[in-house]
Amino acid sequence: MKRLGVWLVLASIPGWAVIRVPDEVKQGDTLRVIVEHAREGLRTSFAGRTVRIFRQPDGSGLGFVPVPVSQRPGRLAVKLIDESGGLLESAAVTVVDAQFLTQNIRATQSMKALTAEPGELAAISRLFRTASDERSWAEPFVAPTGACANSPFGVQRLHNGKRTGAYHKGLDLHSQRGTPVRATAAGVVRISRMYRLHGGTIGIDHGQGVTSLYIHLSKLIAADGARVEAGDVVGEVGSTGFSTGPHLHWQVAVNGLPVNPLQWVPSIKPCSVPARRGKRAKGSPRR
Repeated sequence: MKRLGVWLVLASIPGWAVIRVPDEVKQGDTLRVIVEHAREGLRTSFAGRTVRIFRQPDGSGLGFVPVPVSQRPGRLAVKLIDESGGLLESAAVTVVDAQFLTQNIRATQSMKALTAEPGELAAISRLFRTASDERSWAEPFVAPTGACANSPFGVQRLHNGKRTGAYHKGLDLHSQRGTPVRATAAGVVRISRMYRLHGGTIGIDHGQGVTSLYIHLSKLIAADGARVEAGDVVGEVGSTGFSTGPHLHWQVAVNGLPVNPLQWVPSIKPCSVPARRGKRAKGSPRR
Protein backbone atom coordinates (compact mmCIF):
# COMPACT_ATOMS: atom_id res chain seq x y z
CA MET A 1 0.00 0.00 0.00
CA LYS A 2 1.28 3.47 -0.86
CA ARG A 3 2.39 5.33 2.23
CA LEU A 4 1.85 9.06 2.15
CA GLY A 5 3.81 11.80 3.82
CA VAL A 6 6.48 11.66 6.49
CA TRP A 7 6.14 9.05 9.22
CA LEU A 8 5.86 10.39 12.75
CA VAL A 9 7.37 8.35 15.59
CA LEU A 10 6.07 9.16 19.03
CA ALA A 11 8.31 8.58 22.03
CA SER A 12 6.62 6.91 24.97
CA ILE A 13 7.13 5.67 28.47
CA PRO A 14 9.19 2.43 28.48
CA GLY A 15 6.94 -0.59 28.08
CA TRP A 16 4.18 1.42 26.40
CA ALA A 17 3.30 1.14 22.75
CA VAL A 18 4.74 3.50 20.17
CA ILE A 19 2.63 4.38 17.14
CA ARG A 20 3.73 5.40 13.65
CA VAL A 21 1.37 7.19 11.29
CA PRO A 22 1.81 9.19 8.08
CA ASP A 23 1.71 12.96 8.24
CA GLU A 24 -1.24 13.09 5.83
CA VAL A 25 -3.87 10.94 4.16
CA LYS A 26 -6.29 11.68 1.32
CA GLN A 27 -10.06 11.45 1.47
CA GLY A 28 -11.08 7.90 0.53
CA ASP A 29 -7.67 6.40 1.37
CA THR A 30 -6.62 4.02 4.13
CA LEU A 31 -4.79 5.34 7.18
CA ARG A 32 -2.20 2.79 8.28
CA VAL A 33 -1.38 2.80 11.99
CA ILE A 34 1.69 0.81 13.03
CA VAL A 35 2.19 0.02 16.71
CA GLU A 36 5.56 -1.07 18.02
CA HIS A 37 5.61 -3.50 20.97
CA ALA A 38 1.91 -4.18 20.52
CA ARG A 39 -0.16 -6.24 22.90
CA GLU A 40 -3.63 -7.73 22.59
CA GLY A 41 -6.69 -5.58 23.00
CA LEU A 42 -5.38 -2.38 21.43
CA ARG A 43 -7.54 -0.22 19.17
CA THR A 44 -7.04 2.96 17.20
CA SER A 45 -9.50 5.71 16.37
CA PHE A 46 -9.53 8.43 13.73
CA ALA A 47 -12.23 10.59 12.16
CA GLY A 48 -14.95 9.01 14.28
CA ARG A 49 -13.99 5.40 13.52
CA THR A 50 -12.40 2.92 15.90
CA VAL A 51 -10.74 -0.25 14.61
CA ARG A 52 -8.84 -3.14 16.08
CA ILE A 53 -5.04 -3.34 16.09
CA PHE A 54 -3.88 -6.81 14.97
CA ARG A 55 -0.62 -8.23 16.26
CA GLN A 56 1.85 -9.19 13.51
CA PRO A 57 4.47 -11.99 13.57
CA ASP A 58 7.29 -9.50 14.30
CA GLY A 59 5.56 -8.29 17.49
CA SER A 60 4.26 -5.06 16.01
CA GLY A 61 0.62 -4.15 15.62
CA LEU A 62 -1.21 -2.98 12.52
CA GLY A 63 -4.55 -1.23 12.14
CA PHE A 64 -6.26 0.19 9.05
CA VAL A 65 -8.67 3.10 9.39
CA PRO A 66 -10.76 3.91 6.28
CA VAL A 67 -11.08 7.64 5.64
CA PRO A 68 -14.54 8.49 4.26
CA VAL A 69 -14.79 10.18 0.87
CA SER A 70 -16.90 12.85 2.58
CA GLN A 71 -14.43 13.50 5.40
CA ARG A 72 -13.78 17.23 5.82
CA PRO A 73 -10.10 18.09 5.16
CA GLY A 74 -8.08 19.22 8.16
CA ARG A 75 -5.84 18.12 11.01
CA LEU A 76 -7.30 15.30 13.13
CA ALA A 77 -6.09 13.20 16.06
CA VAL A 78 -5.15 9.53 15.79
CA LYS A 79 -5.58 7.82 19.15
CA LEU A 80 -4.21 4.54 20.46
CA ILE A 81 -6.58 3.02 23.02
CA ASP A 82 -5.98 0.13 25.41
CA GLU A 83 -8.37 -2.70 26.31
CA SER A 84 -9.99 -0.67 29.08
CA GLY A 85 -10.60 2.38 26.88
CA GLY A 86 -7.66 4.38 28.21
CA LEU A 87 -5.67 6.65 25.91
CA LEU A 88 -2.07 5.47 25.41
CA GLU A 89 -0.82 7.66 22.57
CA SER A 90 -2.06 10.29 20.15
CA ALA A 91 -0.78 11.96 17.01
CA ALA A 92 -2.12 14.35 14.38
CA VAL A 93 -2.74 13.48 10.73
CA THR A 94 -3.91 15.87 8.02
CA VAL A 95 -6.80 14.77 5.78
CA VAL A 96 -6.14 16.14 2.29
CA ASP A 97 -8.81 17.05 -0.28
CA ALA A 98 -8.71 14.30 -2.94
CA GLN A 99 -10.41 16.58 -5.50
CA PHE A 100 -12.81 13.92 -6.72
CA LEU A 101 -14.31 14.36 -10.15
CA THR A 102 -17.91 14.26 -11.36
CA GLN A 103 -19.12 11.62 -13.82
CA ASN A 104 -22.34 10.90 -15.69
CA ILE A 105 -23.87 7.50 -16.43
CA ARG A 106 -26.38 7.05 -19.24
CA ALA A 107 -28.73 4.69 -17.45
CA THR A 108 -31.51 2.98 -19.42
CA GLN A 109 -35.02 2.53 -18.05
CA SER A 110 -34.36 -1.18 -17.48
CA MET A 111 -31.18 -0.38 -15.56
CA LYS A 112 -32.95 2.19 -13.38
CA ALA A 113 -35.68 -0.36 -12.63
CA LEU A 114 -33.16 -2.87 -11.22
CA THR A 115 -33.38 -3.45 -7.48
CA ALA A 116 -31.37 -5.64 -5.17
CA GLU A 117 -32.78 -9.07 -4.39
CA PRO A 118 -33.54 -9.98 -0.77
CA GLY A 119 -30.32 -10.38 1.21
CA GLU A 120 -28.06 -9.02 -1.56
CA LEU A 121 -27.05 -5.74 0.06
CA ALA A 122 -26.87 -7.33 3.52
CA ALA A 123 -24.43 -10.00 2.27
CA ILE A 124 -22.08 -7.40 0.80
CA SER A 125 -22.30 -5.22 3.92
CA ARG A 126 -21.51 -8.28 6.03
CA LEU A 127 -18.45 -9.04 3.87
CA PHE A 128 -17.14 -5.48 4.28
CA ARG A 129 -17.49 -5.67 8.08
CA THR A 130 -15.54 -8.95 8.28
CA ALA A 131 -12.29 -8.74 10.26
CA SER A 132 -10.89 -12.26 10.50
CA ASP A 133 -7.96 -12.80 12.86
CA GLU A 134 -5.82 -14.54 10.24
CA ARG A 135 -3.95 -12.30 7.81
CA SER A 136 -3.99 -13.99 4.40
CA TRP A 137 -2.86 -11.01 2.32
CA ALA A 138 0.66 -9.89 1.55
CA GLU A 139 1.88 -6.83 -0.30
CA PRO A 140 2.05 -5.93 -3.10
CA PHE A 141 -1.52 -6.70 -4.18
CA VAL A 142 -2.08 -7.64 -7.83
CA ALA A 143 -4.45 -6.06 -10.37
CA PRO A 144 -7.54 -8.22 -11.07
CA THR A 145 -7.10 -7.71 -14.83
CA GLY A 146 -4.38 -6.13 -16.94
CA ALA A 147 -6.74 -3.40 -18.15
CA CYS A 148 -6.75 0.34 -17.61
CA ALA A 149 -9.33 2.07 -15.40
CA ASN A 150 -12.06 3.98 -17.22
CA SER A 151 -13.89 5.11 -14.09
CA PRO A 152 -11.91 6.05 -10.97
CA PHE A 153 -12.74 5.65 -7.32
CA GLY A 154 -14.59 8.48 -5.58
CA VAL A 155 -16.17 10.25 -8.55
CA GLN A 156 -19.52 11.85 -7.75
CA ARG A 157 -22.16 10.05 -9.78
CA LEU A 158 -24.86 11.53 -12.02
CA HIS A 159 -27.49 9.41 -13.78
CA ASN A 160 -28.53 10.96 -17.09
CA GLY A 161 -27.24 14.33 -15.91
CA LYS A 162 -29.00 14.28 -12.54
CA ARG A 163 -27.12 14.12 -9.26
CA THR A 164 -27.64 10.95 -7.24
CA GLY A 165 -25.72 11.82 -4.08
CA ALA A 166 -23.70 8.63 -4.62
CA TYR A 167 -20.04 8.17 -5.38
CA HIS A 168 -18.14 5.44 -7.21
CA LYS A 169 -17.00 2.94 -4.59
CA GLY A 170 -14.40 1.13 -6.69
CA LEU A 171 -12.52 1.07 -9.99
CA ASP A 172 -14.00 0.07 -13.34
CA LEU A 173 -11.44 -1.82 -15.42
CA HIS A 174 -12.06 -1.65 -19.18
CA SER A 175 -11.99 -5.39 -19.92
CA GLN A 176 -13.55 -7.53 -22.63
CA ARG A 177 -16.25 -10.08 -21.87
CA GLY A 178 -14.69 -13.37 -20.77
CA THR A 179 -11.43 -11.81 -19.53
CA PRO A 180 -10.14 -13.76 -16.50
CA VAL A 181 -10.58 -11.94 -13.19
CA ARG A 182 -7.90 -12.64 -10.59
CA ALA A 183 -7.93 -12.36 -6.81
CA THR A 184 -6.04 -9.22 -5.79
CA ALA A 185 -4.66 -11.01 -2.70
CA ALA A 186 -4.93 -14.35 -0.91
CA GLY A 187 -8.01 -15.01 1.17
CA VAL A 188 -11.26 -16.92 1.55
CA VAL A 189 -14.23 -16.51 -0.81
CA ARG A 190 -17.27 -15.39 1.21
CA ILE A 191 -19.59 -14.57 -1.72
CA SER A 192 -19.94 -16.42 -5.03
CA ARG A 193 -23.35 -15.67 -6.48
CA MET A 194 -25.29 -14.24 -9.41
CA TYR A 195 -27.18 -11.29 -7.93
CA ARG A 196 -29.85 -9.17 -9.58
CA LEU A 197 -28.33 -5.70 -8.98
CA HIS A 198 -24.61 -6.47 -8.73
CA GLY A 199 -24.73 -9.31 -11.25
CA GLY A 200 -22.10 -12.03 -10.97
CA THR A 201 -20.35 -11.33 -7.67
CA ILE A 202 -17.24 -12.65 -5.95
CA GLY A 203 -16.36 -11.36 -2.46
CA ILE A 204 -13.10 -12.27 -0.72
CA ASP A 205 -12.08 -11.94 2.93
CA HIS A 206 -8.31 -11.26 3.03
CA GLY A 207 -8.14 -11.04 6.82
CA GLN A 208 -7.66 -8.37 9.50
CA GLY A 209 -10.33 -6.08 8.06
CA VAL A 210 -9.33 -6.16 4.37
CA THR A 211 -11.87 -7.45 1.79
CA SER A 212 -12.39 -7.17 -1.98
CA LEU A 213 -15.40 -7.35 -4.29
CA TYR A 214 -15.65 -8.16 -8.02
CA ILE A 215 -19.02 -7.59 -9.74
CA HIS A 216 -20.85 -7.74 -13.10
CA LEU A 217 -19.11 -11.07 -13.81
CA SER A 218 -20.36 -13.31 -16.62
CA LYS A 219 -19.02 -16.45 -14.95
CA LEU A 220 -18.22 -17.43 -11.36
CA ILE A 221 -15.24 -19.75 -10.99
CA ALA A 222 -14.25 -19.63 -7.31
CA ALA A 223 -16.77 -21.34 -5.03
CA ASP A 224 -18.09 -19.93 -1.78
CA GLY A 225 -15.72 -20.97 1.01
CA ALA A 226 -12.76 -21.64 -1.29
CA ARG A 227 -9.31 -20.45 -0.28
CA VAL A 228 -7.56 -18.54 -3.08
CA GLU A 229 -4.08 -17.16 -3.61
CA ALA A 230 -3.15 -13.81 -5.14
CA GLY A 231 -3.55 -14.08 -8.90
CA ASP A 232 -5.93 -17.07 -8.86
CA VAL A 233 -8.74 -16.77 -11.42
CA VAL A 234 -12.05 -16.31 -9.57
CA GLY A 235 -14.38 -15.36 -12.43
CA GLU A 236 -14.75 -13.81 -15.89
CA VAL A 237 -15.63 -10.26 -16.94
CA GLY A 238 -19.21 -9.64 -18.01
CA SER A 239 -21.98 -7.05 -18.03
CA THR A 240 -24.50 -8.49 -15.59
CA GLY A 241 -26.63 -6.46 -13.17
CA PHE A 242 -26.52 -2.64 -13.29
CA SER A 243 -24.00 -2.27 -16.11
CA THR A 244 -23.72 -0.39 -19.41
CA GLY A 245 -21.28 -2.83 -21.02
CA PRO A 246 -18.54 -5.42 -20.32
CA HIS A 247 -16.14 -4.31 -17.60
CA LEU A 248 -14.96 -5.29 -14.13
CA HIS A 249 -16.08 -3.22 -11.17
CA TRP A 250 -13.55 -3.93 -8.41
CA GLN A 251 -13.67 -2.70 -4.82
CA VAL A 252 -11.33 -2.89 -1.85
CA ALA A 253 -12.94 -2.32 1.54
CA VAL A 254 -11.22 -1.80 4.89
CA ASN A 255 -13.06 -2.29 8.18
CA GLY A 256 -16.49 -1.75 6.67
CA LEU A 257 -15.86 1.06 4.16
CA PRO A 258 -14.80 1.01 0.48
CA VAL A 259 -11.42 2.70 -0.03
CA ASN A 260 -9.35 3.73 -3.03
CA PRO A 261 -7.91 0.53 -4.61
CA LEU A 262 -5.10 2.54 -6.21
CA GLN A 263 -3.50 2.90 -2.79
CA TRP A 264 -3.13 -0.89 -2.81
CA VAL A 265 -2.34 -1.41 -6.52
CA PRO A 266 -0.89 1.91 -7.73
CA SER A 267 0.31 0.41 -11.04
CA ILE A 268 -3.17 0.61 -12.64
CA LYS A 269 -3.32 3.46 -15.14
CA PRO A 270 -6.36 5.44 -16.34
CA CYS A 271 -7.62 4.76 -19.86
CA SER A 272 -8.12 8.52 -20.35
CA VAL A 273 -9.18 11.56 -18.36
CA PRO A 274 -12.75 10.46 -17.44
CA ALA A 275 -14.16 13.65 -16.01
CA ARG A 276 -13.54 17.23 -15.03
CA ARG A 277 -14.17 18.65 -11.62
CA GLY A 278 -17.74 19.87 -11.43
CA LYS A 279 -18.59 18.75 -14.99
CA ARG A 280 -20.08 15.69 -16.60
CA ALA A 281 -17.72 13.20 -18.16
CA LYS A 282 -17.91 12.35 -21.83
CA GLY A 283 -18.66 8.81 -22.94
CA SER A 284 -20.45 6.13 -20.99
CA PRO A 285 -18.69 5.43 -17.69
CA ARG A 286 -19.76 2.26 -15.95
CA ARG A 287 -20.89 1.50 -12.45
